[in-house]
Amino acid sequence: MKIKDILAPESMIMSLKAANKEDAVKEMADLEVKTGIVNDEDEFIKSIWARENESTTGIGDGIAMPHARNKTINKARVLFAKSEKGIDYNSLDGQPVHLFFMITAPDGADNTHLEALAKLSGLLIDPDLVNALKKAQTPEEVIQLFEDAEKQKDQDKKAEKEQAASTNESNKEEKPLIVGVTACINGIAHTYMAQEALIKAGKKRGVDVRIETNGSEGVKDKLTAAEISRAQGVVIASDKKVDMPRFDGKPLISRPVVDGINKPDELIDNILDSKASVYHSNGEKSNEESDNSKEGVWGSIYKNLMNGVSHMLPFVIGGGILMAISFIVENYAGGPKSPAFIFLNNAGNMAFAFMVPILSGYIAESIGDLPALMPGFVGGFMATVYSGAYGGAYVANVVTNAKSPAGFLGGLASGFIAGYLVVGLKKLFAKLPKSLEGMKPMLIYPILSLLFIALIMYYIVNPIFSAVNFAITNFLNQMGTGNLVVLTTILAAMMSIDMGGPFNKAAYVFASGAFANDPHSTVAAVMMAAVMVGGMVPPFATAIGTTFFKNKYTVDERRAGVTNWILGFSFITEGAIPFAAADAGHVIPSCIIGSAVGGALVGLWRIGVPAPHGGLWVSPLANHILLYFVATIIGSIVAGVILGLWKKPVDQQEDK
Repeated sequence: MKIKDILAPESMIMSLKAANKEDAVKEMADLEVKTGIVNDEDEFIKSIWARENESTTGIGDGIAMPHARNKTINKARVLFAKSEKGIDYNSLDGQPVHLFFMITAPDGADNTHLEALAKLSGLLIDPDLVNALKKAQTPEEVIQLFEDAEKQKDQDKKAEKEQAASTNESNKEEKPLIVGVTACINGIAHTYMAQEALIKAGKKRGVDVRIETNGSEGVKDKLTAAEISRAQGVVIASDKKVDMPRFDGKPLISRPVVDGINKPDELIDNILDSKASVYHSNGEKSNEESDNSKEGVWGSIYKNLMNGVSHMLPFVIGGGILMAISFIVENYAGGPKSPAFIFLNNAGNMAFAFMVPILSGYIAESIGDLPALMPGFVGGFMATVYSGAYGGAYVANVVTNAKSPAGFLGGLASGFIAGYLVVGLKKLFAKLPKSLEGMKPMLIYPILSLLFIALIMYYIVNPIFSAVNFAITNFLNQMGTGNLVVLTTILAAMMSIDMGGPFNKAAYVFASGAFANDPHSTVAAVMMAAVMVGGMVPPFATAIGTTFFKNKYTVDERRAGVTNWILGFSFITEGAIPFAAADAGHVIPSCIIGSAVGGALVGLWRIGVPAPHGGLWVSPLANHILLYFVATIIGSIVAGVILGLWKKPVDQQEDK
């Protein structure tokens, strides 16, 4: 099937009226329905946005390729649309999009249609074709440009085959070879564009590049064992899992598929310049284990830590809030012997009891995979129940006798220790005969990992971290007002630095860790109030700005600002991220200042909220309910006003 068979004059918009991404998608979807390509417009648009939420299809150089494949689509088609002024489409290069290719493929699309779509995607790597398309005035001209480009590509391929046939095998072996795999979630466009871009980058350097694609039509151009063996290195440009063990021992770079499209020269050069790390397989068929040249030691630590924190949070939030509610019942509805208090307090305490083991277990699992989960859990449990070999309580009476468990910090340590312990065991037994492979997960890893983590926790980690934990708890509880104001100011400001990133998570984990160690601590409750106020300021500030400084924000931003009133009230800092991404230089400093002001007021007034989440919804739990609201409001107004006065009006932003 030829490219012209999936293009049609009636599926072209030579001058888009839309001025923003949302309207552009709607305008193109309207035409898809009008021409009978799509049955259900609402479902089709949902699938387009679902793909956009995974990663933008604005690939750069003024091109966007929104695409979908589902049951609402009747036939394979490419809708071509052009915008003279350009539309902000959140492209990877930040530049406006002028050319749109809305690709549709029905669930039952045959391979001939998919091959045509793949060929079209590959042609768009050619800058000459792209420039010609930008100048095209009629649908017929667009179709002719693709026909000419397709014909030229077929001729080039034929010439390459003839040249390869005339080249003797010895010369062919001397030419460097790089192999790779490209794949994206939908496998319609990006997969083949990345393949084409990498092959072209190799040609410019006199290097053979063989790329296996894993697209909608399955695996194509599959790499052979001989090619992998001869290859100088491997490039993985993929957004989904790839069969990895076959690349064991090869220099390998693993990046998202968009890097294969936009940075092919860099990827090929990294292989040729020996900048890629040698890949060692652990036997799992996933590229998640592969080297990522962008991820350093701290990036790896953060990823593993966040795996533990994300699994821990439901226990912290659910348990903490139920415990906090039980305190209200105790004070106002029946006292400590009330059945409601006993039930709620026990339920909250049970969830809290799992918090550190869950944190430790999933940090370990992130490092050493499933075999590390059990020693991680046990290490975390040991951190919560007794101090260690020197005077620590035994498991039989840990709840009543443990005076200073290693706690949250000990759980962090046990997670990383258990994870790397299992990694070490895997390497130690890597050369075990295949007949004994089944013993590793069922016998060797569980027994040895449990033995070693128990010894390490009992004799080293618990004695050290119980002392550290005891010292930190005493220091916080004896902290004066001046030092407390400094601490709450810093914690609240950190919540706005990256709005859900490492700084934000570090502040939250520090406060929630102190709260977990002693839920009855007044200072821990003040720290929790500070991080919640600091985290509520960014969404509230952007909501204030879009409400009272409307000329400084686009229509889309003003719509998003309405939602941020609710997100702010609920302590969901991430609601401000789209604003920060669009204008980080103004949004982030303004929010940091506002959060710092709110945090300082929390410390000054010693506002405590004995709950690890909930924002203003848990205000009834605060010791000073009104002041909790006042600190949040003042911090949000400071940030919102600074931001509103600082930003330029929308028309001046566009002129600039």
